[in-house]
Amino acid sequence: QVQLVESGGGLVQAGGSLRLSCAASGSIFNIMGWFRQAPGKQRELVATITSGVTTNYADSVKGRFTISGNDAKNTVYLQMDNLKPEDTAVYRCHVVTQWGRDYWGLGTQVTVSS
Repeated sequence: QVQLVESGGGLVQAGGSLRLSCAASGSIFNIMGWFRQAPGKQRELVATITSGVTTNYADSVKGRFTISGNDAKNTVYLQMDNLKPEDTAVYRCHVVTQWGRDYWGLGTQVTVSS
């Protein structure tokens, strides 16, 4: 059974930093990443990492966010620097197993005050 445990959200002032973590268990994961959804907006991709190597970022976070993975721990991290109020959203971990099934975390709130 696949389980995802997210941590690291919170309240921070603009220009500050937060680090999100998502620990996955129960399968082998080829793709791990983060999506976010702000109130009244559609869910959007933030960043993904494939096979622990290849990264992909939304244009809005390039240069500010860094995604990384620890294969041994099946954990993906999202380092968020120079946060802006428009980064405020619920961030959800998303993983895809080697069999092509995908799973979502419950989400963690990130709030950036101006």
